[in-house]
Amino acid sequence: MQAKRRLMPLRSRSLPFAFVLVAVCCAYANHFGNGFHFDDSHAVVHNPYVRNLHNAVRFFTDATTFSVVPANQSYRPIVTLSLALDYALGGGYRPFWFQLSTFVVFLAQLGAMFAFLGVLLERVRPDPRNRFVAALATALYGLHPAIAETVNYVIQRADVYSTCGVVAAFALYARFPQARRRGFYLIPLALALLSKPPAVVFPALLGLYVLWFEPRGAGPPWRAALRAAAPSAVLCVLYVWLASAMTPKSFAAGEIPAWSYDLTQPFVWLRYFGAFFLPVRLNADSDLGAFAGINAAALAGFAFVAALAAIVWATAREARLRPIAFGVAWFAIASLPTSLYPLAEVENDHRMYFPFVGLALAVAWAAVLALDAFAGRVEAGRLNRGAVGLAIVVLAAYGFGVHQRNEVWRSDESLWYDVTIKSPTNGRGLMNYGLSQMEAGRYATALSYFERAALYRQNYGTLEINLGIASGALGKRADAERHFLRAIELVPADGESHYFYGRWLGETGRPADAIAEYRRASAVNPALVEARRALMLASLDEGDLTDARREANALLAFDPNDADARRTLTVREDAAFWIEMSHRRCGERRYRECIAAAREALRRDRRAYVAYHNLGAAYGGLELWNEALDYERAALRIAPHYAPAEHDRALYAAQARLRGPKTAGDFLAQSFRYDRAGDYRRSIEAARAALALRPRYAEAYNNIAAGYAGLAMWDDAAVAATQALRLAPGYQLAKNNLAWALREKAAAAKRPAVRQ
Repeated sequence: MQAKRRLMPLRSRSLPFAFVLVAVCCAYANHFGNGFHFDDSHAVVHNPYVRNLHNAVRFFTDATTFSVVPANQSYRPIVTLSLALDYALGGGYRPFWFQLSTFVVFLAQLGAMFAFLGVLLERVRPDPRNRFVAALATALYGLHPAIAETVNYVIQRADVYSTCGVVAAFALYARFPQARRRGFYLIPLALALLSKPPAVVFPALLGLYVLWFEPRGAGPPWRAALRAAAPSAVLCVLYVWLASAMTPKSFAAGEIPAWSYDLTQPFVWLRYFGAFFLPVRLNADSDLGAFAGINAAALAGFAFVAALAAIVWATAREARLRPIAFGVAWFAIASLPTSLYPLAEVENDHRMYFPFVGLALAVAWAAVLALDAFAGRVEAGRLNRGAVGLAIVVLAAYGFGVHQRNEVWRSDESLWYDVTIKSPTNGRGLMNYGLSQMEAGRYATALSYFERAALYRQNYGTLEINLGIASGALGKRADAERHFLRAIELVPADGESHYFYGRWLGETGRPADAIAEYRRASAVNPALVEARRALMLASLDEGDLTDARREANALLAFDPNDADARRTLTVREDAAFWIEMSHRRCGERRYRECIAAAREALRRDRRAYVAYHNLGAAYGGLELWNEALDYERAALRIAPHYAPAEHDRALYAAQARLRGPKTAGDFLAQSFRYDRAGDYRRSIEAARAALALRPRYAEAYNNIAAGYAGLAMWDDAAVAATQALRLAPGYQLAKNNLAWALREKAAAAKRPAVRQ
């Protein structure tokens, strides 16, 4: 019975927090299926490192594992490790596991916040109501719609982890003073630092806590505050050194001038502060730009910062007001890291996550003091009922707001449509909404949004890539290529611009150019596995098994379970492989490659009748009917009942009777066809047949020159091209062939002779 009596007060103290947990879980019940958005693409979805838990140690030694975009590679090993765990638990990119993981840490943070604030308030004024005040502050924070922006955004769990670590460190420090010398409170702080840099403000916050709330000992209070903050300050300095050493040189936070960014931040603080009380303009991607100079908004921001300083100074002087001072100071100090270090955007909703911990405390305590002020004027029961009713209304409104923001974050389409409504001049928001339309196959709509985005975001490489993709899908080839090349010009070190250009080149029948772009993409960004996979498959399609296997092994180094890579390594370079290659090339009307692949198949198996049939199909496609007929007959000699060869033999026999060459023009056309087939000797023979009928036929001499060039017989090529130019002095193709022959002849003369 005695043990049971000791447990009762603990349950009683925790009961208000239990209601908070239930309310928060209800508010977030509709968010667990929300997917990946924006920066999740490069840090989660396309990041091969998170797909393998064997990279766990590497996360702490190599910051390039954080993202596949070099400019975004920062040192956050705890975050990357957590993503790898979620990937493993879910067996892939299943959003539920990623959202659940973040939410569990979020709830842990709320628990630490309730515990810490309970101790803090007891230090100010011992009162049984403090647990309700701590619960109110925790509820204001946990049910605030702005916090939902961070909880929903998978990669921004960095803010959740970092803030949770800071709050947990405070809870341990405050609740277990006897364990401070052992440094247990530094463990969650270390985890916070390894999640995101803003946790470096912990020593400043701890110093203020000790200064204002800890019992006064001998000596000046500030000296005790400095002593208390010293261990965490040392840890933070070590972290800053480590993070600086680990962060790759490719990392680029943003391009906004520092003075312009700093000038804007006081106004941003004012907007954040206002959003706590009226969160009606929450936005995944604000269109607020940096100020170019002093304006009314900048002055309002400076006035607001001065007002914050005055509030802290005034409330810190009296013990009962110090929770307000501490909360406001927390808001300001927690906002400093993202305000002093210029980032890509001047404001983001997820930056409110850490500062709002302090603001929730300040507002909750101010509400209690206001309630106390009315205590002597209004009947106690009615006052308490009114206060509880007001709190329920506010928290219910906040919870409804969370539920609504969860719906906005449901998909890329819903999220970015919300951005376009609230920030209609936000080029990136317009682009991302267009991207959601493109993923749904609505290319014309997507292109219209991309073009609108281009009005507000010039020189934006990612936008140029998307313009290229949409233009290509709509058949606007010239526009597509122009946009891809512009993207490469803007961000030459970005693998994605080369990858998407290569993909488009492959789709438009330019495989060699596509492979070259895939190689460039892999060179500038080795972790871009999509480019490596595309290079592997393209090399396989082109019959280059050596290249395909090399890329397969590189892919398996990132993800040992990659099915495409494993399948590629099982491919054998036998007759069946080359028959498949020739069949594919013939279907693409790449007859020269079809012929070469079929000959490779026959080199491995002289009785591969399908290879003979493919040769017949290639020559038939080139309208070289006699050769096509010969190859179909060869196929039928091996497989007399092979129906495709039987059908095509009859077709080619009829064509040979009806359409055999008769004039010089016919023989010249036949010469062109032989050249397309890579059969240069027959091309020369056909051109000579044309000359027999028309001796002064410059085009025939030029074909002879091209045939000899194909055989690397440079002297004969030069003679034929010269003869063509005698007959037609302005013939540009003959000039090109002559220059080619002379250049290659000179190059061959410089090469050292090979001893036999």
